[in-house]
Amino acid sequence: MALSVEEREQFLAEPHIGALSVVERPDRAPLTVPIWYQYTPGGELWIRTDPNSRKGRAIAAAGRFSLMVERAEPTVRYVSVEGPVVRTTPDEPELSREMAARYLPEDKAAGFVEYEREHLGEHAVIYLRPEHWLAADLGAF
Repeated sequence: MALSVEEREQFLAEPHIGALSVVERPDRAPLTVPIWYQYTPGGELWIRTDPNSRKGRAIAAAGRFSLMVERAEPTVRYVSVEGPVVRTTPDEPELSREMAARYLPEDKAAGFVEYEREHLGEHAVIYLRPEHWLAADLGAF
């Protein structure tokens, strides 16, 4: 059964691991990778990534991407959004901390932020405006 606008936005706002897809080459299937993301209902979705990674370069070239999140329990539910990149900004320490706190236990978030800063290099924040949605709960009928 299709989700309402409110249901799909609330589900997307929960801390699921996203599956990001972006066209990298016209002769290949899209590049699809897991990623942390942040979304507030009614707003833009944002991710953090190395702008020089395959994913970062592909997003910059395509100017858009899609993200799908799902759960299996208590019912199979998913939300997929696709849309244009509306801006890319340099990463900021508070955004790194916000993202880590969203996905990691409180006692692990600060250590991850420090590890990321020391070992994973420069990141950018990429904002997507959700333009196309697919959303359903396959157990709600």
